[in-house]
Amino acid sequence: MNAVEIEQAITDLAERPFDLAEFPYLFLEAFGNKSTTIKRLRAGASNKSDVGGVLQTSNIHILTCDAGLVTQTLAALKASPATAKAKAKFILATDGAGFEAEDLTSGETVACAFKDFPDHFGFFLPLAGISTVHQISENAFDIRATSRLNRLYVELLKDNPTWGTAERRHDMNKLMARLIFCFFAEDTDIFVGKGRFTETVAQMSARDSSNTHEVLATLFRAMNTKREDRAAAKIPRWAEDFPYVNGQLFSGGDEVPRFSKIARSYLLHVGGLDWTKINPDIFGSMIQAVAEDEERGELGMHYTSVPNILKVLNPLFLDDLRAKLEEAGDNPRTLLNLRKRMARIRVFDPACGSGNFLVIAYKEMRAIEAEINRRRGEQDHASEIPITNFRGIEVRDFPAEIARLALVIAEYQCDVLYRGQKLALAEFLPLRNENWITCGNALRLDWLSICPTTGTGVRVQADDLFGSPLDQAEIDFANTGGETYICGNPPYKGTKNQSASEKEDLRSVFDGFTRRSGTLDYVAGWFLKAAVYASHTKADFAFVTTNSICQGGQVPVLWPVLFDLGCEIKFAYQSFKWRNLASQNAVVTVIIVGVSRNAGSVRRLFQVGQDKNNTELTTNLIGPYLIPGSDVIVEGRTSPLSSIAPMQLGNAPYDGGNLILERGEADRIGLSQHDHERWLRDLWGSTEVINGSPRKCIWIEEASLSDAMENSIIRGRIEAVKAMRCASTDAGTRAMADRPHQFREMNSGAKSALVIPIRSSEFRPYLPVDLVDPNCCVTNLAYAIYDGPLMNLAVIASRLHLVWIGAVCGRMKTDFSYSNKMGWHTFPILTLTDKNKTDLTRCAEDILLAREHHFPATIADLYDPENMPADLRAAHDRNDEVLERIYIGRRFKNDTERLEKLFDLYTKMTASAAPAKGKKRKAGANA
Repeated sequence: MNAVEIEQAITDLAERPFDLAEFPYLFLEAFGNKSTTIKRLRAGASNKSDVGGVLQTSNIHILTCDAGLVTQTLAALKASPATAKAKAKFILATDGAGFEAEDLTSGETVACAFKDFPDHFGFFLPLAGISTVHQISENAFDIRATSRLNRLYVELLKDNPTWGTAERRHDMNKLMARLIFCFFAEDTDIFVGKGRFTETVAQMSARDSSNTHEVLATLFRAMNTKREDRAAAKIPRWAEDFPYVNGQLFSGGDEVPRFSKIARSYLLHVGGLDWTKINPDIFGSMIQAVAEDEERGELGMHYTSVPNILKVLNPLFLDDLRAKLEEAGDNPRTLLNLRKRMARIRVFDPACGSGNFLVIAYKEMRAIEAEINRRRGEQDHASEIPITNFRGIEVRDFPAEIARLALVIAEYQCDVLYRGQKLALAEFLPLRNENWITCGNALRLDWLSICPTTGTGVRVQADDLFGSPLDQAEIDFANTGGETYICGNPPYKGTKNQSASEKEDLRSVFDGFTRRSGTLDYVAGWFLKAAVYASHTKADFAFVTTNSICQGGQVPVLWPVLFDLGCEIKFAYQSFKWRNLASQNAVVTVIIVGVSRNAGSVRRLFQVGQDKNNTELTTNLIGPYLIPGSDVIVEGRTSPLSSIAPMQLGNAPYDGGNLILERGEADRIGLSQHDHERWLRDLWGSTEVINGSPRKCIWIEEASLSDAMENSIIRGRIEAVKAMRCASTDAGTRAMADRPHQFREMNSGAKSALVIPIRSSEFRPYLPVDLVDPNCCVTNLAYAIYDGPLMNLAVIASRLHLVWIGAVCGRMKTDFSYSNKMGWHTFPILTLTDKNKTDLTRCAEDILLAREHHFPATIADLYDPENMPADLRAAHDRNDEVLERIYIGRRFKNDTERLEKLFDLYTKMTASAAPAKGKKRKAGANA
């Protein structure tokens, strides 16, 4: 369960009649415990409570009690020996009226009325394995509001199914945006009287909900009508007190779907929340999940924590503004100059979604401006930072309009915080009419027109926020000139997941720069668009992105283009997990790359540790592999750069599974021992090597085919392969139908084979590699060196090679993804003497002997970093020392020194063969 689903479950629990005996089990069920777990607790099998409660080991101890005894009961739970013995993280006591709990790890407590305990659901999220607890606790309102809005949205679609169609989607989205604004406005005095909107709906609509839609439509019409025009518009007296909002929010029609009694109840419940607590930076993305059918099933997945957003914004420009504020001290002139500079800064997110990055940037800049005003004694000074300087592009209409609404709300909240509610209210309404958040395909739009260099841009303006473009209108920047900072979290989508139109997007962006755009992640388009934009005006940019664009084969395609446009990496975050509101494993591995045409002499390289703390390294250069001190780009090779054996990908079956036999299946074919040896071989891929357990495959040479076809089972499998290949839409696969008894390749060793898995866990201290019997088949899920010297195993199994692979090869999340062309054939090794080769061979033998000593332990067992045997670790240490002494006469101090040496050696070894560097490309108008 995610956070939104949990909130909904405990809200339902709080609203049902309190059951003294059932509450503990219902509470655990609300946090995602399975029915089998609850059943064991009920039976007492796993319930270790010693005070008559419910105790879940390593989780929580719950005890219900008689009225008025909640505090004493919580004390008894804390003193319980069973609580400590079971290592419970939480204790909870309730009598159905009061509710108290404590986090035994942090000492934090909750004490509230029972009906209010859902307000504290974030406190208990560790029970569901959710890690972003602090951020969720701070933003619990956003999740509660989203949960209730989701229920309203779904209920409305039940009774108004046409409103869920593509044709009416924008009408439904418009309704949600209007309601969000009204709920916020009624709780923040924008509407006269707290709760006025919800109270009016409750009073004027019938309890059977028959006219709820008419009441809402009337209110919306009032808010779209100027006061002097209301008599002519026949606005009823009960709606006259609502202000004229304008801003196109209530224009474009006032049709509202019909409400059932349940939907009306949900509407009033949503309005009953305290909307002064809204966080527009977070709430927007949550609402986006409500409005998108394909995303509603993953509510909570869209939360992007403020600390993560600040990883982008701080080093991009906010750190510099704060440093300038610190330098200014109390000097009024210097402070004034900084304020003027900030007023001209534009922040541009060309994949803005619901505006998270823009809102956070705006709020952080307002905080700096407020401190400037305080130091100058001008606390009432109106903000000079216009929200129209925070521009975005979003491909979907609803998130684009929510982004604009979020900025409007953020502006009002900042005015209240820094200038007081009276001044904030005086300047809030009517809203602006301009749409400075553009809805469209960012890779097809002209960024220079949306966020122009001259201060005025051409922008599509619509009749209402959700309508179609009508004409072109100019929207001036309130303050011309200044700096532009481009930021955001564009869509990732690897090459295999891109649609035909997305591939065409990339081709159009990279036209004139490279013909190899088909190998790039979709996010690469944003990097090039930003680089071209920056070539026309002063602009730095930073994006959250998959680590793929700084690894493997994408580096030599993308980064030479960016470098030719004058770009340099100003700062970067190496790979880390970008978490959200879902459980701990719902993460995506990302990097952050900040780019500038004037990066300066000090570059900042960040690492996020296991403790989530950031480590910063300053350096004079950051290369495209996000390592310090080198901007070398490694090109893949079909043959080794050094004196090592060539490596090739294993044999691809293209068989529909018919040539491969699962474990034990080979014994059921009914072959004699002789035929078994003739027609079957051990099959090794990544999983088989790591787990030490090969499967079998049918391996038939031409001379044996007629004999093999006499076996009905083998014949049936071969015929199935032929049928599968003939039916394929791929011409290469169809061409193999003439030899259905064989893999695409039929490579094997005469004496030996080294097998290297394609995928390997980042947690293993060394890359997995094994020596296998020559009479085997290596699949295309692994690489092989056939009949090569054993010393190659020593090189592959070294720390030196692991850090090279980690830097230049692609990764699957943060796990290693091996490549022969990028990782092995490029690996730089000095010319080896006969003694070097002999020493490395002995090291390889020692590693294999140490493994053999622990038979039948597998590579997975032996290379568990917590349980690696001492003799195997010692064998690897000797191997590392022998290899590293060949390079520099001693052990390297650390991985940074290893990479510096390897890249330096790679540069020297490839220099003589490198083509002359061409002229830098001129920046085109493809911004």
